[in-house]
Amino acid sequence: MHPSREDALAIWHAAVAAADPFEAVRSFLSCADSPAARVATDGGRVLVCGGGKAGSSMAAAVEAALAGMLDRVGGLVNVPGGTERALERIRTRAARPAGSNHPTAEGVAAVEEQLALAASSTPDDLAVCLLSGGGSALMPCPAEGVSLEDKQAVTRLLHACGATIDEMNCVRKHLSRVKGGRLAQAFAARGCEVVSLIVSDVVGDPLDVIASGPTAADPTTFADALAVLERFGLTERTPAAVLSHLRRGAAGEVAETLKEVPPGVRNVILANNSRSLASAAAEAQRRGYRVVNLGSFLEGETRQLALALAGVVRSLRRDGVPAPPPVCLLSGGETTVTLGREPGKGGRNQEFVLGVLAKLGESEMADVVVLSGGTDGEDGPTDAAGAVADRGVLRRARALGLSLADHLDRHDAYPFFDAAGGLMKTGLTGTNVMDVRVILVG
Repeated sequence: MHPSREDALAIWHAAVAAADPFEAVRSFLSCADSPAARVATDGGRVLVCGGGKAGSSMAAAVEAALAGMLDRVGGLVNVPGGTERALERIRTRAARPAGSNHPTAEGVAAVEEQLALAASSTPDDLAVCLLSGGGSALMPCPAEGVSLEDKQAVTRLLHACGATIDEMNCVRKHLSRVKGGRLAQAFAARGCEVVSLIVSDVVGDPLDVIASGPTAADPTTFADALAVLERFGLTERTPAAVLSHLRRGAAGEVAETLKEVPPGVRNVILANNSRSLASAAAEAQRRGYRVVNLGSFLEGETRQLALALAGVVRSLRRDGVPAPPPVCLLSGGETTVTLGREPGKGGRNQEFVLGVLAKLGESEMADVVVLSGGTDGEDGPTDAAGAVADRGVLRRARALGLSLADHLDRHDAYPFFDAAGGLMKTGLTGTNVMDVRVILVG
């Protein structure tokens, strides 16, 4: 059996389809025991808020599920530019441009509208908070005394030094008026019930980390946020207002983030990476592959993971361990790339594929296909979701005189695959459950 790039792409698309946010939200709210059923009986309103890359699809699903009571539905959701939808009752607002992951003034204005919505809520109402990947950057609302520019600066610093999503969110939660459970607090203070519907983009689905946990209790502290900056040596480069706010919080002069979820607040995971991998596995089996599913908890440096999985490919080819070919090796999670001083263009998924190719070379890539893609359709600051490659890509690269080692060292995977072939340009998918990697071995 000769694996193909078409097989790899079909398996990856099956993973994305399993995280369809529209169907997940519509199904939940259409159930007879849905919290919306109480509102329909009591005559209250359904107030929709939140943010994320799946926000438009999720908002559309709310309207589809509550079509019989749309006159009592309203609100707005922050989404990436280019994904907005013209809905009947819920507004979707572009909170940042496509291809960017930095907070903007437009995002701040939209979050302030959501806080005003919370201030208008009553005990008869139901707040439906829609959260998905990218929600943290899409829902900026700086704490008093901290400017948007200050938050943008510290976010850029954390990205550049390879901080994990947990570390970045720990800092962002303590610089926000809505993260770390504060959005839930705003509704709960008015006696309004809250149900948060979540598409998880974080390893292990921790509620406090997804979108920086606007409706979840936060186990981290101001002291933890300061420790993140110190660990990466960022203290001297961090804006003074940010340091001042964090230090005041650590000294007890600013109220901590939410430590216990208020009564009437419920968080529900509707889609995640593990469910998507299960769907990918089913598609791979349908196509005749034995499946080795490494799960959703793969983290760490992208290049190190590429070296490790290249070693698994060698074991599959030579020894038939842990399974004899044809094999589909699946993995999920989300890795990081620590950039040098003058990085090239690319993303962690493109770098992963490049790393595997560099380790295996042409001879060991015979009957092997390697794919890695962000399920949101984005990979770093590029227009690609990731990359998919076979031995043909290596041959074209050699003919073009491209150096794998040079492109890998400079974190410059995009130009490599742009020239040799292999970029996955899917467009935004409308969901985000981290990355899915598919390696086929024949």
